[in-house]
Parts: sequence; C-alpha cells; structure tokens
Amino acid sequence: MNKSEIKVIGALKQEGRFASAQTLYQLLRKSGESTGLATVYRTLQKAAAENTVDVLRTDEGEALYRLCETGHHHHLICTSCGKTVEVEGSAVEKWANNMAKENGFRQVRHVVELFGLCQKC
Repeated sequence: MNKSEIKVIGALKQEGRFASAQTLYQLLRKSGESTGLATVYRTLQKAAAENTVDVLRTDEGEALYRLCETGHHHHLICTSCGKTVEVEGSAVEKWANNMAKENGFRQVRHVVELFGLCQKC
C-alpha cells in the first residue's frame, strides 16, 4: 500500500462509519493532504475488491464505504443517524445457497442491507 492509499484508509478509519469517496476526499483536503479524488476512488475500489471495506449503495446509487473488520456479514443501518450494526444472517446464507444449488449456480455472492430507525432515533 502506498502513502496515498494509507492516507485514504486512515481517513476512512477516522470517519468511523459509512462515508462516500467525496466525503473522504474533503476530509483529506481539510487536513492539508493533496491526495486527488481519483486516488480516493481507486483506493476504495481496490479495498472493496480485497474485502477490506464494506460497500453499500444509497437510494440515489452513491457508494458508501466503511472499514470491514470481520468476514462476510450484513448490515442494519439507521436511516436517520447512520448508526450501523454488523449482523449475521444464517437464514439468508442458507437460502442463498439453496437458491443457487436449485438453479445450478455456483460461486454466488449476495448483499443484504437492512434499513430502519435505531432505538435513539
């Protein structure tokens, strides 16, 4: 990982929750970093491909990123404050595997995101 990539991942860690590439870029600029927006996008895409960040899409289609500290999981996300909880989904996993098998698919991936209001909101 080069210096710019380390700075982008550092900004994502500092943010502590899901953030857009634009948000991270602004964070870096405010702290005096000269990392370009293209580098931010490239770094996030690379990290997503390596499964070191979680990615979710907003209703508007914007990608949001957050450091991933565990293996495969799903998210429960507050639509008001952005609080995110990683949740296991053994029933979802079983269902996805069964659907793939029944239809002759292999190497199937899936994404499940649950949205609602947290207890505080």
